[in-house]
Amino acid sequence: MFYLECESGIAGDMMVAALLDLGADEKKLLDVLKTLPLEGYEIKISRVKKAGIDACDFDVVLDKEHASHDHDMEYLHGSHEEHHHEHHHDHDHEHEHEHHHEHHHHHEHRHLSDVYKIIDAGIMTDRVKDLAKKIFKTVAEAEAKAHATSADEVHFHEVGGVDSIVDIVSAAVCLDDLGIEKIIVPYLSEGHGTVRCAHGILPIPVPAVQHITEDHSIPLKKIDCFGEFVTPTGAAIAAAMRSDEKLPEVYKTVRSGYGAGKRNYERASLVRIYEIEPAGCEGSDTVWKLESDIDDCTGERLGYLMDKLYMEGAREVHYSSIQMKKNRPGIELVVICDEDKRDDLEKTIFIETTTIGIRRVRMERTILPRSRGVVDTSFGRISVKTVDLPDGRKRTYPEHDDVVRVAKEKNLPVADVWDEALRTINK
Repeated sequence: MFYLECESGIAGDMMVAALLDLGADEKKLLDVLKTLPLEGYEIKISRVKKAGIDACDFDVVLDKEHASHDHDMEYLHGSHEEHHHEHHHDHDHEHEHEHHHEHHHHHEHRHLSDVYKIIDAGIMTDRVKDLAKKIFKTVAEAEAKAHATSADEVHFHEVGGVDSIVDIVSAAVCLDDLGIEKIIVPYLSEGHGTVRCAHGILPIPVPAVQHITEDHSIPLKKIDCFGEFVTPTGAAIAAAMRSDEKLPEVYKTVRSGYGAGKRNYERASLVRIYEIEPAGCEGSDTVWKLESDIDDCTGERLGYLMDKLYMEGAREVHYSSIQMKKNRPGIELVVICDEDKRDDLEKTIFIETTTIGIRRVRMERTILPRSRGVVDTSFGRISVKTVDLPDGRKRTYPEHDDVVRVAKEKNLPVADVWDEALRTINK
């Protein structure tokens, strides 16, 4: 389980730095970047101090020909950092990088298809390619909304630059290397005021960030600081990886990574990522309970719905008879599911039933450790499940579906096969 703390916003370079600090393989990242058909940049990975806190800094330094001077969290009002232990990795040129105080866009523009071709040309895992494309598509869709066009027609400015391509691919490589599938992102902290870009002076959050947070239901927390703290790239990475909405009430930190930003305001420009585990019962996890009361659906439709919900990943589905308003007999639908399945299951319930509302609650549950195995009975091999009880004893059960399968194959009563499986287990 991973938690992303964005009290000082988020940007692509900050996220990459935090993941490297968490333990992502730097050599693996650099090897992947060398395979991209891009040139004119240099990677600098170093240690910096932010408000006295040691953090990793990831910088894509462009040569003058490619420089956009709008690298993901480029400061509007100056940049003062203490760098030491720098590692430089050239890509075709030696570079000088001048920090400007405005967002300019002098580099070549690209369409989404052009960016996809660059990603496909690199040597990386399929998951890295898919994740990088997902992040770019998120930004493209947000920019398209902002400019009233389609995602395929968007001319990327910031995100089409070499620096942003490297940031997003690097984030995908690091996430894949660490095996991160989900990240808890409660909210993104954003400043206030305006920012100057290629289109003129824009309010903060900029339109692309606003659309990303709207489309992906990411809460924004306004902080009393002037300036842009959340960039489109940073918001898109958070959107691509976000799952659980809040932390467990009690948790333990396994390890942490600190990623430095380029800005220096009243608060430390840092993003932090933690690997955590619940500190309560070892066998606990979090699920969602969805409920809906239905009084005008046929039994056939409800039977079909149950099958479909299970196929789409529901953990449990059941119906209860209830008495509804106006003395109508009805059915209460209850679905237990994981966070990442919740939205899709809600859509299915709305589409397949006549309900107009779904109640939902996030729940913690205690579960016993379990394992699976097989036993060889006189009727054949049958799958079993073993549960570890709190007092140290183990309890093993035959898997009912497997018992039914063997009973059908042997033309035997299910009870006989079940009893034979239990006898074999207890030998």
